[in-house]
Amino acid sequence: MLRKRLITVLTFTDGVLFRTKLFHPDYRYTQSFIDSWSIDEVVALDVTRPGQGSKENFYSTVQQLARKCFVPLAAGGGVRTIDDFKKLLSIGADKVVINTEAVRNSKLITEAANLFGAQCVVVSIDAKKIGEGKYEVYTEFGTKPTGLEPSAWAKKAEEYGAGEIMITSIERDGFLEGYDNELNKLVSEAVSIPVLVCGGAGKWQDFVDGIKIGKASAVCTTNIYHFTDVSIKSAKAYMKNAGIDVRI
Repeated sequence: MLRKRLITVLTFTDGVLFRTKLFHPDYRYTQSFIDSWSIDEVVALDVTRPGQGSKENFYSTVQQLARKCFVPLAAGGGVRTIDDFKKLLSIGADKVVINTEAVRNSKLITEAANLFGAQCVVVSIDAKKIGEGKYEVYTEFGTKPTGLEPSAWAKKAEEYGAGEIMITSIERDGFLEGYDNELNKLVSEAVSIPVLVCGGAGKWQDFVDGIKIGKASAVCTTNIYHFTDVSIKSAKAYMKNAGIDVRI
């Protein structure tokens, strides 16, 4: 059985690190701390709104991260074409995260998987709860409803060639009240590829619940660390003590 992963998600607006709340920049950080031997992976996401910044600033950030961290680095945000995949991979990313364009043009998932390998393609799904036990996929920074059900879309994405799914609860983003593990479980049980869960982690028990209840392969944190060696190691020790196989 593969070890469970703890992943740091860094969100950038015009190359500047921010935490987000309900998918909007909420608080600017002056520095990020990445302990490359404690965290298992890093995900860097460009959340710059159209017309509010330069893509080159994000590319520069990805290059700097790639030089500093010695764990897998995924990057995404605004990925629309195979050339976007090539650019991010050429500057140091190991994986590419795709969201809105995956819904618009599912052939891009297949083309990228064929060119770079499925392990390189992470399909990110942002979802809102629309009723008891019911969810809908949203795109365009969580603003555009698609009519898609998250677990069904995750299954399709796997069929198209995705190597991982990253599921985020829009309503939980930035509130530190725990993951939506009902949503996470629906998606995790629908696919056979790894599922990363994001949105809402506020304490170490949330990581345990994300894996044990949400059935996740990896738990992501965006807001509660930003990010110290001590906190990451302590979180993983807590997970291990809860019976979860993690790399210490």
